[in-house]
Amino acid sequence: MDKILEALVSSNHSVPVKKAIVKKVVEAAEKEATAEQCKALYTLTARLILLGEDAFQKQVGFQVLEAYARYHRTEFEHFFNKDFVLGLLQQGYNQLDRKDPAIVDYIHCCLRLLISCPSVLEIFSIVQVEVLRMVCERPESALCARISTLLSDFVQCIPREKSAVLFCQQLVRTISYFHCPASQERELREYVGQVTKVSALLQNIWKTEPATLLPSLQEVFAIISSTDPSFDPSIALACLVQHIPLQMITVLIKSLTTDQNVKDASMTKALCRMIDWLSWPLAQHIDTWVIALLKGLAAVQKFTILIDVTLLKIELVFNRLWYPIVRQGALVVLSHMLLSFQHSPEAFHLIVPHVVHLVLSLRTDGLPTSKTFLLQFTELIHCMMYQSSGFPDLYDHILEAIKDLPKPAEEKIQIVLNQSAWTSQSNSSSGLVRHAGKSETGKTGLVNQGNTCYMNSIIQTLFMATDFRRRVLSLHLNGANTLMKKLQLLFAFLAHTQRAAYAPRNFFEASRPPWFNAGSQQDCSEYLRFLLDRLHEEEKTFQVLESAKPKVVPHTVTASKDPEGPSSIEGAVEPLFTPEESTQLDCSRTLTERMFGGRLSTGIRCMQCNSVSEKEEPFTDLSLAFCPSATSQGGSQTEGPSEEPRGICQGSVNGGSEAPEQGSVKSPAGNVHFVSLTNEPPLSVPDLVNYFLAPEILDEENAYFCDTCSSLQRAERTMKVVAAPEYLILTLLRFSYDAKCHVRRKILDNVTIPAVMGLPVQALSSPSKGSSAPSSPLQVDSPESSENLAKKLKPSQKDEEDEEKERIDGAEQTAGGEMTVRSVPYVLSSVVMHSGMSSESGHYYSYCRNINGTDGSQHPAGHSALEELRNGQSELGLATCSPLTTQSKQAEPSLLHAREGKDWLLFNDSRVSFTSFQSVQNVTSRFPKDTAYVLIYRKQEPTVQSMTRGVAANGMSSCAEPPLQKELLDAITKDNKLYLQEQELNARAQALQAPSSSCSFRHNGSDDNDPPGSCGPSGGGGGGGFNTISRLVF
Repeated sequence: MDKILEALVSSNHSVPVKKAIVKKVVEAAEKEATAEQCKALYTLTARLILLGEDAFQKQVGFQVLEAYARYHRTEFEHFFNKDFVLGLLQQGYNQLDRKDPAIVDYIHCCLRLLISCPSVLEIFSIVQVEVLRMVCERPESALCARISTLLSDFVQCIPREKSAVLFCQQLVRTISYFHCPASQERELREYVGQVTKVSALLQNIWKTEPATLLPSLQEVFAIISSTDPSFDPSIALACLVQHIPLQMITVLIKSLTTDQNVKDASMTKALCRMIDWLSWPLAQHIDTWVIALLKGLAAVQKFTILIDVTLLKIELVFNRLWYPIVRQGALVVLSHMLLSFQHSPEAFHLIVPHVVHLVLSLRTDGLPTSKTFLLQFTELIHCMMYQSSGFPDLYDHILEAIKDLPKPAEEKIQIVLNQSAWTSQSNSSSGLVRHAGKSETGKTGLVNQGNTCYMNSIIQTLFMATDFRRRVLSLHLNGANTLMKKLQLLFAFLAHTQRAAYAPRNFFEASRPPWFNAGSQQDCSEYLRFLLDRLHEEEKTFQVLESAKPKVVPHTVTASKDPEGPSSIEGAVEPLFTPEESTQLDCSRTLTERMFGGRLSTGIRCMQCNSVSEKEEPFTDLSLAFCPSATSQGGSQTEGPSEEPRGICQGSVNGGSEAPEQGSVKSPAGNVHFVSLTNEPPLSVPDLVNYFLAPEILDEENAYFCDTCSSLQRAERTMKVVAAPEYLILTLLRFSYDAKCHVRRKILDNVTIPAVMGLPVQALSSPSKGSSAPSSPLQVDSPESSENLAKKLKPSQKDEEDEEKERIDGAEQTAGGEMTVRSVPYVLSSVVMHSGMSSESGHYYSYCRNINGTDGSQHPAGHSALEELRNGQSELGLATCSPLTTQSKQAEPSLLHAREGKDWLLFNDSRVSFTSFQSVQNVTSRFPKDTAYVLIYRKQEPTVQSMTRGVAANGMSSCAEPPLQKELLDAITKDNKLYLQEQELNARAQALQAPSSSCSFRHNGSDDNDPPGSCGPSGGGGGGGFNTISRLVF
């Protein structure tokens, strides 16, 4: 029969004839046959299967073998014995190599025919050993796939126990040698199918023998972390990722990132190759593992690896977005890499040239998933343009391409960026001390450099004055080594550094007043006054020098011709140092004047002849005194002169002296009383402003020399705000001198701080007819009658009524009805708190309102205030300062709770946290030594005016932060990279030291637990009210 069959398959008969004869041969298998006949047929079928010239011969071999093995099982069992199998696997078959996949297919077929025979167990044991040897020889993907199919069908052939671990490791390494040189789709599909079969075998082994999983993964990492330049592992290893349980991510990533034996070069290689796996089709969870490893490296501060890998692979990841089958996972990885790479725009700029092309492709490819994917992609691009602002030439074409797609809100962008930063990744389970990244607020603290909290609190309030900050950052200072340049750099760092807290050493040395001793406690109000004066004088000097030069075309362009108008920075720069471009009215006004400068008119009326002497002078802050009755409680305060230098801040801005001046003591008149131990309501900021602006009687020792009467006369002095500043700075004069004890004491009275208040501003259309010349011998700033005094003298109630009538009559005669009064609404921007018992000890910290848009423009309370003014609902009238109603009492708690999470920030040196306006109002009642000292109010912008703000040419909102200039961006990028390197070195040092106990940071906690001004359990500088040991500011 074997001779007939052999002659038949090699004959020239037609295929139908051959099939008919083969059918007869197969049917004859049911008949009896001798052992020799069966052996001859088995030998022939083996030759046909393994050496057949065409598919027909192989098919005939399988058909005849299956038929005779079924009916002549014993003979087949003798033929297909362990020696025959061993020979096939070790030596091949005739000229057929032992590594040919046909041999594995033949054995696979024979095992299915022998599965019920006892002798198959011996063959299983042979195959167990031989498949391990074959895998160690690194077979090609086709053979390995056949072996995997064989082992999947006959799990008895899989090596066991220790051999199973070795087999899995070797199979993993074999996969790393798979390469597909084919370029045709059919061949590629076949290759992917082969790899998938091998990975499925490993998955089955890992499930049945879990002990093999971890060694297999260790082998994977050893392969991909190899730095051997001659070995490039196949991306086919990506097929294994989907079979690794996701529950193991935390343990495995922690093990990898904290293993001191893993070198940086190896980790870099491993991460790069894992990112390459994104190109592998059908694989799942690769993006999850890649991001987990990126976060793990960030948690242990291995930033050098992250920087190198991002710059090496960001373009490759972006290119994967072109392929629908892998683009979703690639976008997840791309998003994380870009959003976490915040110290420099370098990574984002590598892909910027390709963004528009991808957007256009996604719009036109017609795939159902492309629209959703495009929305996700454009949201990422908006986040990156926000983070890496300042490159309109690079971003204009991108904005044009995505202008019709939705843009995420600025608040959402900030949240995404804060959560994605490398420094926000935690590794609390690693046992390592971790340097805290930025707080959840996204704001940067300031390092206390030794009693510098007075400077830190002032800098943070100026930084949070949004319009002022934006104008400073918009200046083109052309490399000038000025204080304004240093302030600009400091603001840029506060806005863009990745440090949780920045140490402004250079700015501190440049801005510290000469009489301030380094390391000593100082007055934050005095520092603020000196700083603004320095900035003003510096700019004035520059203007004088510029005006002396020949007129040239300026290098800067104006952002707005109306400096008093809304801050509209539309890609232009502030004309701070280009007075030629300003109007004649404002050419001499400095940025300090335009932001903080107001004007105060002081008039002295002789009560004998009613002649009036008036003088106007600028101010940058108002120093508000307490009523004498409110400062004498318990004998701790006296009515002596204040240690504050002036009632009105008069530095070089208004021609006054920086040195403190002493003036006469004034006693109150009227019914203004405040003693904190009584049940009377506390004073409010408007009360203090009204007291400051109230008429004052000059009598006895302070009598006024009237030029008209040519003698000393009883007179009335009045002060009126005639020009309202954009930012109103109010200093509460809390430090007084106790003449009995010869010490300075602090006035601890609680003062109610309204969120919105109206400031009375009086406009005089013409000078008074009876006013004397400005050169009157009694000037407002003379020592004899200076408003530097902290207290005011008022007449008795009866005299006050008579004199008020005379004053009104005189005003009507002199002003002729030409005086107009309007109440200008102001919104609270920030409060600097002093915690402590005296000016020689304590601690400064500040509350600041968190504003995303232009100051006040989006504040509902401010809009209500404007409506109140329009409707004439101010209870106290226009002539007095008053708190403005923002909402009904019923609505107030809900508004506070709705916005308290984001509206206010607490800056306490290095610590920055969210707080609420309710905390600002209640802090003194809970911590008696923590009192408001310096307040900054922002002039509220009319709603219509804020709504008319346009959009800049580059597509960014005009109220957005100005783009950073290259010089500032380079400095920040350099420092951010240095910071990441510092974090990495610290992490390595801590890992080497292996401390026995870990350090933990105490949570800042609620304001109800510890005073905001406390600096630890001991109470720090003043401790917030319960520590009796006075300490210096720190």
